[in-house]
Amino acid sequence: MSHQPVEDPVPGDAFSCDAIERVIVPRARDLGGFEVRRALPSVGRKMVGPFIFFDQMGPSEFLLGQGLDVRPHPHIGLSTVTYLFDGEIMHRDSLGTELPIRPGELNLMSAGRGIVHSERTAPELRGRGSRLFGIQAWAALPKSHEEQAPAFVHYGTDDLPTIRDGGIRTRLIMGSAYGETSPVQFPWAALYAEAVLAPGAILPLDADYEERAIYVVSGEIDIAGDMFGPGRLLIFRPGDRISILALSNARLMLVGGDPMDGPRHIWWNFVSSSKERIDEAKQQWRQGRFDAVPGETEFIPLPEV
Repeated sequence: MSHQPVEDPVPGDAFSCDAIERVIVPRARDLGGFEVRRALPSVGRKMVGPFIFFDQMGPSEFLLGQGLDVRPHPHIGLSTVTYLFDGEIMHRDSLGTELPIRPGELNLMSAGRGIVHSERTAPELRGRGSRLFGIQAWAALPKSHEEQAPAFVHYGTDDLPTIRDGGIRTRLIMGSAYGETSPVQFPWAALYAEAVLAPGAILPLDADYEERAIYVVSGEIDIAGDMFGPGRLLIFRPGDRISILALSNARLMLVGGDPMDGPRHIWWNFVSSSKERIDEAKQQWRQGRFDAVPGETEFIPLPEV
């Protein structure tokens, strides 16, 4: 998938709530019958904590015989953070991993110095038709870990803490919040969580992390009199406690963390603190010097632009 940034951030001074720094409206893109909405990187904001890429995948419904087919492609300098609300993806990578991910689970693939993976719909799901809905995020690795050995870890639904409070159910994917800490290991302070709210429920978002945002997946919310619908990434200023009121059934993703240890460059599927390292990765992929995904013969060529 191209990493081209969205281009229509809305400045925070357009809203009555001073805590809102800006609102990013992702642009929808159709990838051959499969829709994504890209919120990061944006012209107005490249990262939130370590998160440098944020795509809403779907909701999409595949016809019989069809499905997701993301051919093998490389990554460096980042961790892919895959979380689904509906459907299933078969993950294969150059470490030999072959594992489906289902709703409420987490795939954390750390590319480090280089990994290749594919994401597909399994044949048995194609035979009966399937759906897909979720978030594909990338978290940049700190400089100390950019060249680490690649790794893959899967977390099941029972591995991730679930906090229930009245009309709110929160699944803590990464970091600490609401008195719980996720077992997910990541080498930089990061917050990532799914919150499902009933109408009238109020979700607090404390100032534990300097950089914070929420993404409205579905439903409508109110923050200090400002209303927001689906497909909005709200970036908050540091320091203020936020209260989020659900005006309907709503699903949100909480995103945040410490500011990264310096700027990051992003080109295609490569993230690095060094432009020269990205140029090296381009040559590696062009020359076939990344490890292959067992059982896969296709691949996505290096883009010309």
